[in-house]
Amino acid sequence: MPELILASASPRRRELLSQIGVPFRCCPVDIDETPQPEEPAQAYVERLALEKAVACRQLNPAAVVLGSDTSVVVDGRILGKPVDEADAVRMLMMLSGRRHQVMTAVAVVDEQRQRVETVTTDVAFIELDEARCRAYWRTGEPCDKAGAYGIQGLGAVLVRGIEGSYSAVVGLPLMQTAALLQQFDIPVWQQN
Repeated sequence: MPELILASASPRRRELLSQIGVPFRCCPVDIDETPQPEEPAQAYVERLALEKAVACRQLNPAAVVLGSDTSVVVDGRILGKPVDEADAVRMLMMLSGRRHQVMTAVAVVDEQRQRVETVTTDVAFIELDEARCRAYWRTGEPCDKAGAYGIQGLGAVLVRGIEGSYSAVVGLPLMQTAALLQQFDIPVWQQN
């Protein structure tokens, strides 16, 4: 069975991949995450997931590599990680009282193949005011999260409901990831 490498330092992705019983090691890579002009959100997350996987595979040519990227999208705009408190408040107020999409792309590559799949989940937020957004920022949780919130943490209280994959919103759609890995001869539920 080939070695699997996760091209990410995300603790959430590590937890999710471990949850389905897949042994792996991490090899984060640094790529430019700037959206290209006029780049649609789905193309953006797919490009980043694939670039991460390919860059990591160049360092580990015998391995199967999994790359992933998650973006929050509202009105066609990609919301990345906030740069400061004002940016986080701006993002959270854009999401306040409405629906948005969370797009997560998963790319798996080996020496011969590249597969990419994107999962889109609709998320509905409660109404927020600026004071609540600032209080949430002060918890420290929004700092490294796309869209300035984490559904798996304190930010769960901001979410009225979701339609789609919860694990995709956290950072890795498990059903689709398992299916992709099986195409590369990496089964789930492995015992150590």
